[in-house]
Amino acid sequence: MARAATTSDVFNAIAEPQRREILMLLRAGERPVNELAQELGLTQPGASKHLRVLREVGLVRDRKAGKQRLYGLNARKLRPVHEWVGGFERFWNERFDRLDAYVQNLKQSKHKE
Repeated sequence: MARAATTSDVFNAIAEPQRREILMLLRAGERPVNELAQELGLTQPGASKHLRVLREVGLVRDRKAGKQRLYGLNARKLRPVHEWVGGFERFWNERFDRLDAYVQNLKQSKHKE
């Protein structure tokens, strides 16, 4: 079965580990493709391919600066991912709250003995 196109969906675009690494590197600010490629151990064409996918879903923007092109993060496009993950954060917080209450009850029971 064919995989969905990565260029149409933020979730598919960030499913690739090297693309997530690029996004992490761009948190510190704009970078040219050759720096990103070197940092990730990729060829320049390989890094460019990943940047193209990230740019097409809107996670990365680029601008010309002299003879090079600088790539920067557009974190606003990660909002759907943040909202989706947020549901799991609430789930785990509720679980930890219940576990904490259970542990506190055990401690109180032991002190009464």
